[in-house]
Amino acid sequence: MPARERWTAVALGLSLALGTVVLTPHLRPAAAQASRPVLRISAIPDQNPEKLNRLYGQVAQLLAEQLGVPVQYVPVIDYAAAVSAFRTGDLDLVWFGGLTGVQARLQKPGAQLIAQRDIDAAFHTVFIANKGSGLQPITSLKGLQELKGKRFTFGSESSTSGRLMPQFFLQQAGVKLSDFAGGAPGFSGSHDATIALVQSGTYQAGAVNEQVWLANLRSGKANRTRVLAIWRTPAYPDYHWIGQPNLDRRFGKGFTTKLRSAILSWRPANPEQRAVLQLFGAQQFTPVDSKAYAPIERVGRQLGKIR
Repeated sequence: MPARERWTAVALGLSLALGTVVLTPHLRPAAAQASRPVLRISAIPDQNPEKLNRLYGQVAQLLAEQLGVPVQYVPVIDYAAAVSAFRTGDLDLVWFGGLTGVQARLQKPGAQLIAQRDIDAAFHTVFIANKGSGLQPITSLKGLQELKGKRFTFGSESSTSGRLMPQFFLQQAGVKLSDFAGGAPGFSGSHDATIALVQSGTYQAGAVNEQVWLANLRSGKANRTRVLAIWRTPAYPDYHWIGQPNLDRRFGKGFTTKLRSAILSWRPANPEQRAVLQLFGAQQFTPVDSKAYAPIERVGRQLGKIR
């Protein structure tokens, strides 16, 4: 089976099992499916599936009400699958990280930047450590050399905040990946997993999205008696929504502008919108400039993640 057909079959099975299809209230399901295409949304799987299903189910409901079209959340298995499915046109709107967003736009000329959160223009990674590791808070970039010889894990291999930028700063500090215990770092697959693995002592240290770290502290999943933050990176641009270049052709003239305006309009004063914003860890979404991601592309090429 060709790769695209195989991915489509997997995505269909996942969407049937986990996905959310939301239809506008004034249309009957059969009429809606027959008269309008479905807006297929997705996101890089940077956190646990339960939270992602809850968040993007609510996003699908909100967008369906605002745009008047059926909206379906289609889960993907990993970061690379999100980029691949966007390239092939199997996904219409995807919440990408900085690196995956650059990869997606390079592979899909004409892709539309839609919006970013208010926190994404200046995002941060936090390096964390198990309290039994002997590692203490670091006050300078050079202090990252203390990680040499430690069991260290990144998140996903394609994560901006969980791999790309942490590796960049390690490189700036003179720390090579081969300097870690065992001659290589681990890759946990997600930020939640990184926190759990460092807290358990499986790894002595790791790099994690600051927003996820703070959320885990608030929820109690990150136990301050067992794991601590040791360094916060300088700021860099990260997550953003990207849409297909053919949205206006599929959904009608002006649809891309309408979609962007809908997302930018979300405010905490509206209870439904507030619930979505809280899950995103933001107060609102803001316009996004592709030029802001030039440093991410540069680092991605430097580290071999963009060719």
